[in-house]
Amino acid sequence: MTAAAAASPDLVLEHELKELIVEALMLEDRTPAEIESTAPLLGEGGLGLDSIDVLELAMALHRRFGVKTKGDDERNREIFGSVRSLAAFVAAERGTKTT
Repeated sequence: MTAAAAASPDLVLEHELKELIVEALMLEDRTPAEIESTAPLLGEGGLGLDSIDVLELAMALHRRFGVKTKGDDERNREIFGSVRSLAAFVAAERGTKTT
């Protein structure tokens, strides 16, 4: 992890999410460092994730971070738009969780 990532909780979360994406989706041809935080996750021009990949990633997010998305949520395209938007969602959901 870089010094910048160690200094910022947002960057640490983004790095964790990149590792989770590579691990959960078994992206053997990618490393977390190769995933741009602002690049699209869906469709062409980024990782090219499809709906099955998003489902797998959503389950991995729930296991790792305890956050849930809904399959019919119209915000899913925005939430899974990039690593940065996914990090913002996870941070917001974890911040609102009550025990």
